[in-house]
Amino acid sequence: MDIEYMISSQTQLTTYLKYKNLEDMLKVIVYSAQSALGLTPMLYHIYYKNQEVLFIQTGGIGSLTIHYIVQNKRPDRKFIELKRLTGQFTFVDNLGTDTQSLYIPILELEDATLSFP
Repeated sequence: MDIEYMISSQTQLTTYLKYKNLEDMLKVIVYSAQSALGLTPMLYHIYYKNQEVLFIQTGGIGSLTIHYIVQNKRPDRKFIELKRLTGQFTFVDNLGTDTQSLYIPILELEDATLSFP
């Protein structure tokens, strides 16, 4: 995992964590969903500098963490079905009925103020 730090103009520390595979990055979502707050980060896709980037954003007061991975191709489905107990995932077109899974929408971004390393 590569780690980069950047300071934004708003003096907020932004940390970029680049993952080797999507499965590891999705574990952040499983962990967050199981936390006391039960918050599930959103999954975003953006075409950035000729690369297909999937990322999630987490953070607290005064800091921001961007977890990302560069993919070979654009996601061809609208959701990821993520098994809570095993961390296994599949790309799907619709929300399902499996109560042991999280259904995470892949949100398509046109532009962002983030500067991926």
